[in-house]
Amino acid sequence: MKLDAKIPEGPIQNKWKKHKANLKLVNPANKRKYEIIVVGTGLAGASAAASLGELGYRVKVFTYHDSPRRAHSIAAQGGINAAKNYHNDNDSVGRLFYDTIKGGDYRAREANVYRLAELSVQIIDQAVAQGVPFAREYGGLLDNRSFGGAQVARTFYAAGQTGQQLLLGAYSALNRQVAEKTVSVFTRREMLDLVVVDGRARGIIVRNLVTGEFERHSAHAVVLATGGYGNVYYLSTNAKHSNVTAIWRAYKRGAFFANPCFTQIHPTCIPQSGSYQSKLTLMSESLRNDGRVWVPKSREVAEKIRRGELTANDVSESERDYFLERRYPAFGNLVPRDVASRAAKERCDAGYGIVPTGLGVFLDFRDAIERLGKEVIRERYGNLFQMYEKITGENPYETPMKIYPAVHYTMGGLWVDYNLMSTIPGLYVIGEANFSDHGANRLGASALMQGLADGYFILPVTIGDYLATLPFDKISTDLAEFKDAEQKCIQNTERLISIQGNKTVDELHRELGKIVWDYIGMSRNREGLILAREKIRNLREEFYRNLRIPGGRHEINEQLERAGRVQDFLELAELMALDALHREESCGGHFREEYQTEDGEAKRNDELFSYVAAYEFRGEEEPTLHKEMLHFEYVKPTQRSYK
Repeated sequence: MKLDAKIPEGPIQNKWKKHKANLKLVNPANKRKYEIIVVGTGLAGASAAASLGELGYRVKVFTYHDSPRRAHSIAAQGGINAAKNYHNDNDSVGRLFYDTIKGGDYRAREANVYRLAELSVQIIDQAVAQGVPFAREYGGLLDNRSFGGAQVARTFYAAGQTGQQLLLGAYSALNRQVAEKTVSVFTRREMLDLVVVDGRARGIIVRNLVTGEFERHSAHAVVLATGGYGNVYYLSTNAKHSNVTAIWRAYKRGAFFANPCFTQIHPTCIPQSGSYQSKLTLMSESLRNDGRVWVPKSREVAEKIRRGELTANDVSESERDYFLERRYPAFGNLVPRDVASRAAKERCDAGYGIVPTGLGVFLDFRDAIERLGKEVIRERYGNLFQMYEKITGENPYETPMKIYPAVHYTMGGLWVDYNLMSTIPGLYVIGEANFSDHGANRLGASALMQGLADGYFILPVTIGDYLATLPFDKISTDLAEFKDAEQKCIQNTERLISIQGNKTVDELHRELGKIVWDYIGMSRNREGLILAREKIRNLREEFYRNLRIPGGRHEINEQLERAGRVQDFLELAELMALDALHREESCGGHFREEYQTEDGEAKRNDELFSYVAAYEFRGEEEPTLHKEMLHFEYVKPTQRSYK
């Protein structure tokens, strides 16, 4: 199968406008005759469902939460990018486009990224109209702050709760459509399979997480907005329920999976404090605006801090190594996430870590407090400081925060074309669930931007082009394809329950996470990736031999839910290792130790690897690799430098 991204012809500034003008339309009366399924109620899913309902389509929304507003988008703290140039610091759509392409280490489509930058300005207007309480300057205008990978202030924010406030805006729009009866919400349902009829996505199989019953739902098109798969690492900043199952089951039905090894490590997370932890806590990247990252210049001093014999405040200014400012003077503490993360890891690996495990550095606000005053810092970051103190018992106004990189966002996901359609006709994938806009590394404050651009402005336009070609007939859930898919889900569920081994789901998941972190984490090498594949296969065999799930399937059973997700993580992890092994270069979040510059930066191989790696499921055989070549007409790929 030849991948066709359906990128419009013409100058990049006109592609989206021209493309919209050429799309087929569905007239308002006919929109009522089409049903659309949306899976997921985060920013992408909620905004898409609300927008589709507003247009007049009949929409069915599915979430495994008890309320759509519990989606993980609420955890996004720092802000959302938009090229409005409110600070008059010479920002523009072109600069946001350039920063995103460069930040992704030249592994994203130019056309998609430009469209994202172009739509960013409309997203802010939409959110303000919904009442999202963005921070404002003394004159009443919306305020901006800086984020990593940019030299302008373009990030709009609502204290440290930006994701939550934006989701409340989308949720209110969704609820309006529920009241108008264009949207029906199905809570406590988990999608377990995609139903394909005559080569088109025509429905899903879900399990009711309260009763345990399986349900069949049909539609003219299916939209997946189920987020990323960072929890394959077990420890991540994601909510514990975040998983890969929806897009993985779609992959096994024929949707290509793109760039699975591209994982973003966030540099500012609270360090792991023990083996008992089940997740990690993100501290917003916005903190790098005013916080300075450092470690002691002396290993001996670092050792004394680890043992509790010294505190950060005992270390004089001359004894501090502000290593990001030293290595990257042009960007300092605002280098992109992958660069900052690797720099922190390098210092800790060299023996300069400042927490008992050795895996931690300081994020210090002393200078900012002296310069701006405590009240200004409290106004900007107060809830984040409060959260940090509640978790660690330390007051960041008085002593520096301790941070270390952690798994945060996945750039890989299902392959989609310019219309956001996967390789299965009628299956659309939006937000973090697709691969499309971030390349090998996502710039901070761009996740909310992509989710809302996809949901509010792109999908509602492009899906009509597909639906206009379909008859109005309602697909029966009594078709053999629905029955077979449901039976397959039932059989798999009963198989998992029947194993009755000696290990819990969490024990097996924790073992998987350690393998993936050790060999496919912040750095990878050929030997380790080969070993990882072997270890993952062995663990998968143990999973089917030694898993124990208490209870049955006709009831609330969280262990059963987790088992299905870990089952998919075990398969995904091997694909991640395969992709990382195949990509013999370093780019963005994919750092192969064999491919680095003399000063330890990522070294790309544009001649051989300037493409999207899209994998086709082949059953027991190794997946088939398809390549979508990347062409750069407007931003010439160069060695990234933030110095």
